[in-house]
Amino acid sequence: MAIEKGIRFSVEHDDAFPQGLVMVGEVSPDNEYQSREDKAQGRPVRQRIDETTGKRQWKFMATDLGETKAKRASFEITLLADVQPVPTTAEVMPGMRPVELDGLTAEPKVTGQGEFKYLSYVFRATGFKAAASGAGSASGGKAPRSTAGESSAKAA
Repeated sequence: MAIEKGIRFSVEHDDAFPQGLVMVGEVSPDNEYQSREDKAQGRPVRQRIDETTGKRQWKFMATDLGETKAKRASFEITLLADVQPVPTTAEVMPGMRPVELDGLTAEPKVTGQGEFKYLSYVFRATGFKAAASGAGSASGGKAPRSTAGESSAKAA
């Protein structure tokens, strides 16, 4: 049995990024290419639509804190949503914030050139998990997961 090209595998955020993930910059629309002729004729910029889900595509630059190779540590993540997803965590440095992704999928792809090819992944998500879910800190540690009941029990 062969696996078709373009298959997306569901993966938990902590399994894909055990040391954490840092968003660099902001979420922006993933727009289609617009040629000079299109710009000159005043044609509007169109946002890409995911062929599988029919949702609008948004993108942001991310850094995997667990990646040891500098060239592979930063990559683009695509978010699939009708409206622009908003991160739920605060910035730890200007333009940098730890994030945890919801509805994460990975699609394998071959990257590189010539004899220097390697296996990589296209990561897509449906949005960001709530800040209280325990997004990894910038140092790679995990924030403690607690519920409101646990917090009130500790305070008593």
